[in-house]
Amino acid sequence: MNLFKNIQKFLGWERSPRPQVSLISDIYALLTPFRLPLILLTMIMLLGTIGYMVLEDYTLIDAIFQTGYTFTTVGFGSLKEGEFSPAGKLFTVTLIIVGFTIMTFSVGVMIEIINKGTLLKTIKEQRMLYQVARLKNHYMICYHNEYTIEVSKTLREYHIPFVVVDPREDMEEIAKKYKYPHVIKGEPHAELSMLKAHLSSAKGAITLSSNIADNIAMIASIRLFQKEHFVPREYFLISHAENKNDEKKLRKLGANSVVTPTKLTAQRVTAMAARPDLENFLEEFLIKTNNPIQMEEVFIPKYSWMVLKKIKETHLRQIASVSIIGIRDKSNKFFPMPKGDMLVTSESKLLIIGTPKGVSYTKKIIHQRQKPEELRFA
Repeated sequence: MNLFKNIQKFLGWERSPRPQVSLISDIYALLTPFRLPLILLTMIMLLGTIGYMVLEDYTLIDAIFQTGYTFTTVGFGSLKEGEFSPAGKLFTVTLIIVGFTIMTFSVGVMIEIINKGTLLKTIKEQRMLYQVARLKNHYMICYHNEYTIEVSKTLREYHIPFVVVDPREDMEEIAKKYKYPHVIKGEPHAELSMLKAHLSSAKGAITLSSNIADNIAMIASIRLFQKEHFVPREYFLISHAENKNDEKKLRKLGANSVVTPTKLTAQRVTAMAARPDLENFLEEFLIKTNNPIQMEEVFIPKYSWMVLKKIKETHLRQIASVSIIGIRDKSNKFFPMPKGDMLVTSESKLLIIGTPKGVSYTKKIIHQRQKPEELRFA
């Protein structure tokens, strides 16, 4: 067994992740009406085969063949039907009538199940669950609305995976219209929906419902899910509030970021009025996917070689062409434009700005245990 695992590891073979919720039992339950037709078909094949072997002295293969095309009323002529005995002819007529009745019944059951559409929907949902199970560091977006439409567009541009969860009956049509790659139909705050969305491997959740009660229920449910399922990392939760009081409630419940449309609009208008020349700076250089500048907050793990080093000792500007424009310590206190003598502490976050290539390289070297080779003699 260990040898097989080592071979798998060497060849890079990995088992496909399985969803935390399986609908196989539901599919089996929906297939239950097929059980009786299948039993009847098997019995008629068995009785017909035995009958032709006894009455007409057929071989096993010839008897199976004769029974098959007789009770399906395909036709005569392949074997020695003209030489049948009276008992064989009577048996064949009975087989045709019974076989036609069973076939008609079976087709009727099949058409009824297909017309209901439940079986096909369940099979599609099971496929979707397997697709969602393969996602890592994705976002669970709760409820479909105008905010979700715009957020999903940006996430697709950045190639950030996400799953939209909503209880609407027409979510399949909505997903096709707005190009949602993964959709789960159900109440987002229900544990079953979170399991289907594979929240255990998600980066966080986005709940932008216009109803504050939905957002409160969602954040509370996710934090409870995190504790009950022993998720080791902290989810990043983004929510929506219409006023300051609601924003405070959501933050107390555990929301990491709360979007207030009124506040955002006021800030944007103020920025336009104060510095009209920089109106589109953020949109042009920090939001668009093909921008020459990228800004990102990078987490410093405990094992990083950078821990307890001064900013000037990291030489990030020289080796990665990025600048540190802010530090958020473990207690969430933010220090803008830190000086070179400031220490980089464990589990803090560096707000860095630079080219996409430089930011990517910085994230890589920050997670190293040993000092990078470029700094060996620094």
